[in-house]
Amino acid sequence: MARAPLARSPRVPLTRTLPLRAVVNGRRPLPATVVPSALTLLDAAVDWALYREGVRQPTPDFDTAVLSAKTDGGFVWLGLHEPTTAQLAQLGEVFDLHPLALEDASNNRQRPKVERYDDVMFFSLRTLAYRESEDIGDGGDVVETGVVMVFVGEHFVVTVRHGRHASMTGLRRRLECAPTQLALGPSAVLHAVADKVVDDYLAVVDAVNADIEEIENAVFGPRRTTDIERIYQLKRDVIEMKRVVTPLAQPIHELAERPRRLINPDIREYFRDVEDHLARVREQVGSFDELLTSILQAGLARLTVSENEDMRKISAWVAMAAVPTMIAGIYGMNFEHMPELHSQWGYPMVLTLMFGVCGGMFRGFKRNGWL
Repeated sequence: MARAPLARSPRVPLTRTLPLRAVVNGRRPLPATVVPSALTLLDAAVDWALYREGVRQPTPDFDTAVLSAKTDGGFVWLGLHEPTTAQLAQLGEVFDLHPLALEDASNNRQRPKVERYDDVMFFSLRTLAYRESEDIGDGGDVVETGVVMVFVGEHFVVTVRHGRHASMTGLRRRLECAPTQLALGPSAVLHAVADKVVDDYLAVVDAVNADIEEIENAVFGPRRTTDIERIYQLKRDVIEMKRVVTPLAQPIHELAERPRRLINPDIREYFRDVEDHLARVREQVGSFDELLTSILQAGLARLTVSENEDMRKISAWVAMAAVPTMIAGIYGMNFEHMPELHSQWGYPMVLTLMFGVCGGMFRGFKRNGWL
């Protein structure tokens, strides 16, 4: 069933609500006259700033920054973390965003895509992280995912994060140290986000590759230990990685090859580099899937061989135990006329026969690899 578009709430001026230092630092007490409903949007803000010619500009409040970007040039970069539906509705009022774009931004499982809504471009991509899981023994790691969405306008860029593994704090600081790149406009932030996410893919790929090599050495090494549960978990992680990485190829290709009004032509060249890195990630993830399938099949085959070896050993010992049991059973019968019952050498002869037959069987089983 299609979801109803987000309703636009009446716009509440942000000028009277929250000064910059209170938003960024979170330490300054709020004035008593603040309207609670007006705090909604900036409560979800991790950081925001006005940039002009690549340099962060001091501004007294958010509304002033937005207005200054429109009138005097530059752009506002607003970073949000897990905003609510009400916060997204207020975001739409501030930047005049399309309801369908806001609906996409509220979906924390949004597939990677790039869309144009009026004069705003919407770009979403999934993030990857490789974290230790308490559900797996021996400190096993699992792949965790998140979502980053970017709204790009002529004088603003908004990043919306869902999940705790998609921090943009370090990215903002790095860009602020490179004003020539930020001077290219909001599309520079868009490229930086895509580049960071794909670089994180590469880090996850390297970590997963190390774990696969460890499993491979365990399966084919001298000790030949097989952790089927860990192999299966790695295979599930690789499948999740494919779901994240594969759909991103088309949006990145469009940004790299198709001219767009909101994308600086100089930035398009950088998207081609991101596309190359993504192609490498896709290739490695595909090889992981095939390699894990081979390791899993080899591990299962080794388990089958090991079980067969155990059954042969058990069968050999049972056969050796059956001979003295049979002889003892015969001479345990209460018949009066039985050979050797009254013989002086009957007892040692029977014992010698038992040990001799069992010894011969042991040598035969040992020679044939059953023991």
